[in-house]
Amino acid sequence: MSLPALVSKLPDVGTSIFSVMSQLAAECGAINLAQGFPDYDPPRVLSEALARHATTPGHQQYAPMPGLPRLREQISLKTARLYGVPAPHPDSEITVTSGATEALYAVLAAVVRPGDEVLVLEPAYDLYGPAIRLQGGVPVYVPLRLPDFRPDWDLVAAALTPRTRLVLLNSPHNPSGAVLTADDLRTLGQLLDNTPTLVLSDEVYEHMVFDGQQHRSVLQEPALAERSFVLSSFGKTYHATGWKVGYCIAPPLLTAEVRRVHQFVTFAVSTPTQHALADVLPDPELYTSLPEFYQQKRDLFAGLLRDHTRFELLPAPGAYFQLARYHRISSEDDVTFAQRLTREAGVAVVPVSAFYHDRRDHGLVRFCFAKRDETLIAAADRLRQL
Repeated sequence: MSLPALVSKLPDVGTSIFSVMSQLAAECGAINLAQGFPDYDPPRVLSEALARHATTPGHQQYAPMPGLPRLREQISLKTARLYGVPAPHPDSEITVTSGATEALYAVLAAVVRPGDEVLVLEPAYDLYGPAIRLQGGVPVYVPLRLPDFRPDWDLVAAALTPRTRLVLLNSPHNPSGAVLTADDLRTLGQLLDNTPTLVLSDEVYEHMVFDGQQHRSVLQEPALAERSFVLSSFGKTYHATGWKVGYCIAPPLLTAEVRRVHQFVTFAVSTPTQHALADVLPDPELYTSLPEFYQQKRDLFAGLLRDHTRFELLPAPGAYFQLARYHRISSEDDVTFAQRLTREAGVAVVPVSAFYHDRRDHGLVRFCFAKRDETLIAAADRLRQL
């Protein structure tokens, strides 16, 4: 029996650029500064907690669908302590998910209906567009200003229509590291006042903001908090991206909708992993130390590139990525340049055109500096040969 031809829901989507560049790095023996993961281990106290709970009787079975109560309680306390906001209710406003990726997909699946528009500030993480389209939604791309990647709120206002179901934010921003301010959030709150439009705020790099700045969560802007889903990632915070644990904070009615989807996508997240995270979350030093930790890496790598290469660096106020122009090195398009850099210089990067739906090329590549100092020094040494 012959099967009917399968019509793809995403015919124009191939393998993620991050997987492609990581595979090329492996094939070429290149230093991988492309994919956003550390090359160092999580805090020892966290790994030890996981080992302990992996052998604890009763911790090998399903956790409750919304997440372990003790972990949700600790998330609530941390959120209130960090942002000075009322503690989200552990039972009705916090859901533990299989990474922020699953949380993002669950939110979109829960609230985006066929024909709904979702505003995406671009460049944007490559998951956003396909996940919106899979729900029958229409991504509406609003360009961020270059070179600082700041929102143009007049453009956002012009893009809002009665069909706008959701505005998708990401701060600190991937790939640029740009950080939204309190004024930005206040302006967006005013734009959405008296509308039914919701907000999805991807804040997975919340603990990576530099130069004395502070991360501003939409939870701190009352006009947004009441209509927002806020996503965070333990993988980013604790250098454990492979653990795939994140969470979503939202008002009770919105949380109920997320859980309707979450229970049929993942149902429950690894039980011993949740116990381990609940053990370490009461210690704020593990995440309040991250700005200094990552700023040192940013400054080390940026200094090496400025002193020894012809890359032109853009500001990196947050996250753990460094954007760089390469026009003084090559006139190639960014995909060709990134591939040649991997093969010939032995350093893998991501072409920034991958973050644009139309593959717009601004002559930029993205380095990830969430690496050991010796890795960054070795990468810079290879790049100086260009």
